[in-house]
Amino acid sequence: MQILSAPSSRYLPFEISKPQSKQPGISSPEKWLQISVTNPSSSLFPALRSSSSSSHKPSCCFTTRAASTEVGASETSAESRSSAESDVLKALSQIIDPDFGTDIVTCGFVKDLEIDEAQGKVSFRLELTTPACPIKDLFEKQANEVVAGLPWVKNVSVTMSAQPAKPMYGAMLPPGLQTISNIIAVSSCKGGVGKSTVAVNLAYTLAGMGARVGIFDADVYGPSLPTMVSPENRLLEMNPEKKSIIPTEYLGVKLVSFGFAGQGRAIMRGPMVSGVIDQLLTTTEWGELDYLIIDMPPGTGDIQLTLCQVVPLTAAVIVTTPQKLAFIDVAKGVRMFSKLKVPCVAVVENMCHFDADGERYYPFGRGSGSQACILIKQFYASQFKVVQQFGIPHLFDLPIRPTLSASGDSGVPEVVADPLGEVAKTFQELGVCLVQQCAKIRQQVSTAVTYDKSINAIKVKVPDSDEEFLLHPATVRRNDRSAQSVDEWTGEQKLQYNDVPEDVEPEDIRPMGNYAVQITWPDGFSQIAPYDQLQTMERLVGVVPVSVSS
Repeated sequence: MQILSAPSSRYLPFEISKPQSKQPGISSPEKWLQISVTNPSSSLFPALRSSSSSSHKPSCCFTTRAASTEVGASETSAESRSSAESDVLKALSQIIDPDFGTDIVTCGFVKDLEIDEAQGKVSFRLELTTPACPIKDLFEKQANEVVAGLPWVKNVSVTMSAQPAKPMYGAMLPPGLQTISNIIAVSSCKGGVGKSTVAVNLAYTLAGMGARVGIFDADVYGPSLPTMVSPENRLLEMNPEKKSIIPTEYLGVKLVSFGFAGQGRAIMRGPMVSGVIDQLLTTTEWGELDYLIIDMPPGTGDIQLTLCQVVPLTAAVIVTTPQKLAFIDVAKGVRMFSKLKVPCVAVVENMCHFDADGERYYPFGRGSGSQACILIKQFYASQFKVVQQFGIPHLFDLPIRPTLSASGDSGVPEVVADPLGEVAKTFQELGVCLVQQCAKIRQQVSTAVTYDKSINAIKVKVPDSDEEFLLHPATVRRNDRSAQSVDEWTGEQKLQYNDVPEDVEPEDIRPMGNYAVQITWPDGFSQIAPYDQLQTMERLVGVVPVSVSS
C-alpha cells in the first residue's frame, strides 16, 4: 500500500486530525521550557542547546623562536615542544573511560591540542562518542585537574564536544536511516504494559541528556504517540522533490506515527501494514540522530520481523509487568531478539509497587522483571556473550503513579512535566544505562572483524566469542555462500578455487547488524560474511604482525 502518492500538496494525502487539547496549566511548549530553564538541575532539551559548533583545525600549536634562530637552538626547541606534548598526553592518559576500560588518549578523545609552553597555556578538546555521555562533566573536571598539575602549566582550557552521527552501516541502509547512530527497540510483545510510556519518556530523557533523538511509533493499528505528545503541527508533511516525509517535532524530538498521517488507526491486513511501516520508517528525513527510539507494536509477527530486517537494531529494551501473563509474552520477544542477535540491554518492570502510609505495597506480586533478566541471560549465553560480559541486562522498577498515567493522556511526558520526580530519576538511570551499553556494543561490533595489511590477514573477534583468530582473505572470499558463488537450486559451486587469487585483499569491511560483516573485494563483489560462518573457516596459525619501527 503506497500511502505517499506524491501529491502536489506538501502535506500527506490524509484528513487532518483534530488537535487534542493540551494539559491544563501548560499553554504551550514555550511556557514549559521557560519554566524548566529556571531549574538548575534540568539539562533541558535540544531546542535550548546552543547550535554554535565552532570548528577547530586539528593541529598542535607551540610558541616558536624567530626564523633566524640557529639550528642547534631549533632542535632544542623542538625537543622541548615534544616533551611538553608528551607531558600533557601522559597526564591525560590517567583518565580512564569506564565504558571502554581504556584511557581517553588511547580512545582518541583528545583533539586540537595547543601548547604555549612559554606562557604555560594548554588548550584542547575532548570529543566524546555521544553528546549524551553521562560522565562528560567528570571528564572535563579530571582533564582540568591532571593537566593543571603539571609544574609548567599556568592555564588550562578544555572544550567538550561529541562526534557527529556516525552509523556503522552507512550506504547499506535506506537514505533516511544513514545518519542515525543507534536504533533502539522498546518492546513488550504484550499490550497494555506501558511500553509506549517507557519509549516516550526514555526518548525525552535522552534528549534532556543532550542527545539528538527521534521516536518512531510502529503501531499502525493503535498508535499512541499522538496522545502522549503535543506537537504544534499534528500532521506529517512531505518533501515533494525528494518524495520523503518530514517528521513533526515536539520539544526538539522528531516524531513519526501513522496517527500523524491523518487517519488515526488503520484497518488493513498484515502485509499492507508491513509496507506502511517500511515506508514511514525508511523514507522519513530523520537527519542526524544519536538515538532513534522505535515503539514496537505487541506481538512477534510480520511487523516486528519487518522492522528487525529493515533496520540494524543496536539494542532492545524489554518492558513487562509483575504478572505471569505479561512475562509469557515477554519470553516470546526475548526469543525473537535472541535469534536476531539483538542484545536486550535493560528490563523495565512497570506498575510494580506503590507507597502508602509509609509502606510499600506490591499489588501484582513480584519477580516478573527478574525472571525476564534471567531468561535473557539464558537465551544469550551461547549466542551473544556481550550480555554476560557487561553484566546486563539491568532491571528498572516503575511505580504505580497517577501522574505517570495522566501524563500519557495529557500530551506532556512525565519526565518533562516533573523533571525532578521519582519517575524522572528512574528514567535518568535507564538513559545512562542505555548510553553506556550502546557505546560498548558499538565498540565491540565495530572492531569484531578487521584487516591487518602487514600480514595480509583478517582478524576476527566476534561479540559471541572470547577468542581472537586470523583468516586468510582468499579463504574468506572462496567460502562465500551467496547465489553468485553457489547455485541455489543444486548447491553446485559456481565460484572455483582458482577464480580467487592468493594475494587478494579486501577493500573495505563494515559491520552489518550484530551478526555479520560486509566485505568489499577488488572485483566489486560485496560479500556478506556472518560471524557464525567465519568461525567455521580454516584459520591461519603462527602468523605474527610485522612491527614497523619509526
